[in-house]
Amino acid sequence: MNKGKLIGIGVGPGDSELLTIKASNVLKKVPIICAPRSAKDKPSIALNIVQDILDERILEYKTLEPVFPMIENQKSLKKYWQEAANSVVKYLDDGLDVAFVTLGDPSIFSTFSYLQKIINAKGYVVETIPGITSFTACASSAGINLVEKDEILVVIPKVDERLNDILSLGDSFVIMKTSRHNDVLEEYVNNDSREKEVVSVQNCSMENEVISYDFVKNKKYLSTTLLKFKK
Repeated sequence: MNKGKLIGIGVGPGDSELLTIKASNVLKKVPIICAPRSAKDKPSIALNIVQDILDERILEYKTLEPVFPMIENQKSLKKYWQEAANSVVKYLDDGLDVAFVTLGDPSIFSTFSYLQKIINAKGYVVETIPGITSFTACASSAGINLVEKDEILVVIPKVDERLNDILSLGDSFVIMKTSRHNDVLEEYVNNDSREKEVVSVQNCSMENEVISYDFVKNKKYLSTTLLKFKK
């Protein structure tokens, strides 16, 4: 029997209409949907984005919802990743394809990458379907461009001391998870004397989207700040 393949599907930032046609077509027919959640008592955001497509399916499907917690302990995280891989492999061995839905794009700060490495190492076929990234969607919502001509764009996964070290090296910055350390971010940026433009987007493209032309002022999880230094 041929083995099934793992398909990482980027579902975009939140609006289901931002899914690609290819992603939608695969979701309409793949037999197994794997949708990670950050905790057992929290719903999968990625699954919610694609639920309307799944509800319209004619073919039956099964949903896996492994827990990928937001913790720093690498030993504990590897245990969760391995458990997810084991549940996926069971279906791949039965010849069934598994679609792993992930926010944004599978290649950019995605939980899919952890599972991808394990499944690849076991010799199974893995493919990805790109999705609209959160930060390009944020720029679209805010009505701004990120870079032009020969400007340098830097993407920062979180606020820490590395940001302070490289601010002088870029022209535009995408800074993710800014609700966690907004005070530190504001201090770093304000220490730079260049004229700047700051835009923060929370829950991008969702019904509760919030756009502010300033730093983040609350603790919502899905927060991204776009920073542009003017020449």
